[in-house]
Amino acid sequence: MLATLALILCMNCELPVTPIVGADAGTVDVELVLAVDVSSSMDDGEFALQRAGYVGALRDPAFINAVLSGLRGRIAVTYFEWAGSVLQDTVIPWQVIDGRESADDFAAKLAASPIGGSGGTSISNALVFGAGLLENNALRGEKKVIDISGDGPNNTGAPVEVARNNAVATGIIINGLPILVRPTGSLEGVDRYYAECVTGGPGSFVLPIYRTSEFITAIRRKLILEVSGVNAPNVVKIQATEPVDCLVGEHYRLIYPEP
Repeated sequence: MLATLALILCMNCELPVTPIVGADAGTVDVELVLAVDVSSSMDDGEFALQRAGYVGALRDPAFINAVLSGLRGRIAVTYFEWAGSVLQDTVIPWQVIDGRESADDFAAKLAASPIGGSGGTSISNALVFGAGLLENNALRGEKKVIDISGDGPNNTGAPVEVARNNAVATGIIINGLPILVRPTGSLEGVDRYYAECVTGGPGSFVLPIYRTSEFITAIRRKLILEVSGVNAPNVVKIQATEPVDCLVGEHYRLIYPEP
């Protein structure tokens, strides 16, 4: 059913059954999708910091120890970048991580991938694509997580709440890494937007980045929390002081269309 919804909501996204490196591992503690924003509202410096954050976090001993501390001591990870649509050539296939060597191998693949950006911001397309990757693989994860970053609201594709609700209904947890280094034209409270409109599922959380110096430490902290299963009491809790319009990006784009 989810695959059908994915095709309806994300007509430009392909949802293949992706190959898995280390597929013999079978059951894993966590199936983790890393969905990374490379929309044109970010600059080259932010692209580089974001990429370095993920590469560094995957190689960090604390992250590897968190993986090994799980019941089975292994997780599975896949990665892709998105803007107005998913950038197909950025997809790194599922790989089982069960120690330093496999984590370093995945990080090396990511480090070698070209860095680029694109126009538009479709969080909904990213969520649908990520949900498809979780459904269409040969893994058996105790927990399924989409880890999505972004610096602005959804402004193209299906409404973000529809994609979020469909994914959560299948048991997927969506965590957010909103980037507030520079306010976007349509929304300053991206952290509140992510908390109200994007994230969902049991134990989901939002971990915002307010300064460029926080990229690497925030990404590392977020990945450790996601694979360790620990609900740290000091994770930032975002509460909207007033209702958040989950269509704010679409409304803004009607008034100020992107070139």
